[in-house]
Amino acid sequence: MTTPANPAATDWQFGAAEGLAENGTQLGRRIAEDEEVVVIVGSGAGGGTLAYELTAQGIPCVVLEAGPFLKPDDYENDEWGAFGQMAWLDARTASGPFRVARDFPNLPAWIVKAVGGTTTHWSGATPRFMAHEFAAKTYYGQVDGANLLDWPITLDDLAPYYDRAEKAIGSTHRHGRPALPANNNYKVMANGAQKVGYNFYATGPYGTNAEPYDGRPASVQDGFNFQGDKSTAKWSTAVREIPRALATGLCDLRPESHAVQITHDSTGKANGVVYVDKEGNLHRQAAKIVCVAGNSIETPRLLLLSASALHPNGLANSSGQVGRNYMRHTTGSVYARFDKPVHMYRGETMAGIIADEAKLDTSRGFVGGYYMETLSLGVPFLAAFAEPGSWGPEFTEIMAAYEHTAGMWVVGEDMPQESNRVSLSSRITDQWGLPAADVWFEDHPNDVAVRNHGWKQGTAIYEAVGATGVHCTPPYPATHNLGTCRLSDRPEDGVADGWGQAHDVPGLFISDGSQMTTGAAANPTLTIVALAIRQAEYIGQQLKSGVL
Repeated sequence: MTTPANPAATDWQFGAAEGLAENGTQLGRRIAEDEEVVVIVGSGAGGGTLAYELTAQGIPCVVLEAGPFLKPDDYENDEWGAFGQMAWLDARTASGPFRVARDFPNLPAWIVKAVGGTTTHWSGATPRFMAHEFAAKTYYGQVDGANLLDWPITLDDLAPYYDRAEKAIGSTHRHGRPALPANNNYKVMANGAQKVGYNFYATGPYGTNAEPYDGRPASVQDGFNFQGDKSTAKWSTAVREIPRALATGLCDLRPESHAVQITHDSTGKANGVVYVDKEGNLHRQAAKIVCVAGNSIETPRLLLLSASALHPNGLANSSGQVGRNYMRHTTGSVYARFDKPVHMYRGETMAGIIADEAKLDTSRGFVGGYYMETLSLGVPFLAAFAEPGSWGPEFTEIMAAYEHTAGMWVVGEDMPQESNRVSLSSRITDQWGLPAADVWFEDHPNDVAVRNHGWKQGTAIYEAVGATGVHCTPPYPATHNLGTCRLSDRPEDGVADGWGQAHDVPGLFISDGSQMTTGAAANPTLTIVALAIRQAEYIGQQLKSGVL
């Protein structure tokens, strides 16, 4: 893999000894715990990107990652085995009337606990947010029961960083990158899309290489890669950003280091992170800046656990918005059966997207839009998620037709609601004895309308090409977790400003999907990476000017 040259020596350089994980993975140079550096909590799309972008500027970072550093050879080629290996399975609860709370009461979200975070699990879809989605309140108007707010930034502000993010990821269909080949699952969906009159469908943009790029090989079309991509053709921060950050000599990666508290000085400025190592020992890393990128569940949980006399309701929570406005995207799936084999599991999992319904069009009876994306699950996961808890003839009909099945995922914008929130459980604790996260979620009527429309259009697509049966599945545990620490112009409306810096706490940044003011319809990873690149540039400027 090609890595950049080490940056020129600056007063940010450290000369401590290099460290290795137990499996021999390079962890970079060890930084003393009393050295005030940038401390990044989490190593996924936001945290991993920040680590590379900051160290490339000559700024040292400590990265605290709660999970282990899994290498490509470590990934298990088995759905349930890999799920147990990668998923965040610490105690947490789902609550509220949403069906996920009934079907998966201890698994509100399906995210990864490992270096690279959920970028090691993501499908790879990389659409951009649209201009109107940064100004949802302006374009959608008053939506009863929704807590809509315009972002403090626009598409124009983020556009150059989208370019950089797409080049880093290697998004297909972008910047001259070739498209992935079409598998049967896509061909079925695309033919149906054409017959119902859609115009905007393709095999990407997608974050898996169609040809060798940036030190990564071309896809071998190996089917499921939700379980980790052994070939490294699919982008993740574990494959690209983290190794490059380590190569600068300025990154101290600490796997199996679970952050439990952010500290601040008497003036209220963030100055350290307390964390637990895998043996249960407490440590504190001093910080000049703290960047929290623990996903939209663990990030607000950490802020709430960091309550102090100065911040009795949780760190950065004078607005009362920490943990609120949780979004997970409106989702559902459509599986169709055909007379002839489809073999949906061959080729890339989600290398196919229909964008026609992502437009701004309130005449459909709802605001916001949605995408339809190819999806395939293995036999064990299809059995678990097609219709949770079901059995009998209808269920066996779905399973018996596996090789003849095509599948798509409906993913669309859901409405932020103050009542949808992440809070600290009053009855469940994690392995360290700390209150677990409780995730309360309830569909907004607009969310239901989006899902129903997606199911209807997905069914029409498959019936247009001769489906013998169609089954619409309910949402799975969330893989897109958004909001909970949203950006806002005014401190009373959100948690952080347009750069992701907390309104209440100097030196504290929100650096993951929890900063999203609204969720848009697009898969969020590209936007998280673009925001992180922009934030890293800002942090570098602020450090060099002495503001931070």
